Amino acid sequence: MSTEQRSSAGAPALSPEARSLYVRAVQTGGRLTECEADALSSDQIDGPLQELLALGLLQSEVGPSGTYAVKDPQQLAESLALEFQREAGEILRRSVSLHHTLQDLHREYQTYVSHPVSGGSIAYVQGRGNINQQLATTMANGSEEMLTAQPGGGRGEDALKIAIARDLKFVERGGTIRTIYQPSARYSNPTVSYVQAVTQEGCQVRTLDEAFTKLIVIDRKVAVITVGDEQNRDRAAFIRDESVIDYIVGVFNSQWERAIPFTGDHGIPPQVVTRMRRQIVRMLLEGIAHRTIARRLGLSERTLARHIAEMREEYGVDTLFQLGWKLAQTEGPTA
Repeated sequence: MSTEQRSSAGAPALSPEARSLYVRAVQTGGRLTECEADALSSDQIDGPLQELLALGLLQSEVGPSGTYAVKDPQQLAESLALEFQREAGEILRRSVSLHHTLQDLHREYQTYVSHPVSGGSIAYVQGRGNINQQLATTMANGSEEMLTAQPGGGRGEDALKIAIARDLKFVERGGTIRTIYQPSARYSNPTVSYVQAVTQEGCQVRTLDEAFTKLIVIDRKVAVITVGDEQNRDRAAFIRDESVIDYIVGVFNSQWERAIPFTGDHGIPPQVVTRMRRQIVRMLLEGIAHRTIARRLGLSERTLARHIAEMREEYGVDTLFQLGWKLAQTEGPTA
């Protein structure tokens, strides 16, 4: 039986016209001839005849064309049942095989689409002692590159002694170090000594007159940033996510390009002083308190007051607005 016939055989029932035509064929001896078909109108014979032929209840006889023989419905039912069972078995086999095939692909889908591959981790460490311990362990495993950004001006002498020993060991392992400080670090003797020591070993240090966050990146595998406001920075995030670290490194490199080299010279480049003083004036004109300005620039309040007094004397002015106007006229906008 053809595919078309098998498809038609799946029909739930014969039309009344097809049933009547089959009964007529049975009653005339089990055959239906063209002569008998001619006695019927075209709408009585064409559709019903095709139904019976498709199902197999009528079949063309060998010999003269136009003669059809009936087939036993019971025998046809048994034959079709066997064929349907074979088809059902084949469909079931294909269903099982397809399930196994697609199950493997489903696992790939779950891994990379439905449940994308997770990035790295971010661990928060509380307390300066715990942070320093975790940082020391992380740095001890580094050997390629360290990027650091150290806002807040000069660092304490004890902290810098530890930093020199740690950083030089990193360099001995073949690593490179780039560090960014605020310009006020140039006024700190301990920091100047530290910079002299590390730059002699190939490290690079620059100062940047912009606000930035404390940061350490080790081998571009771990980034450590402080968490919290300016008053409370005793919490740090240890980041091990490749995409986040790539972004952090990009920000650092952009800042590095704008920063001014610092080799530990006691003389301070004029452009460093100029930029820092312009920042001081800008923040004063914005109404920011002296203590806050000093903290942001890493200066002591006494040093800040000295800079303000020297600027007033240098430009011969009495008020901050006059000072801002003078700076704008001689060195460009204060912003």
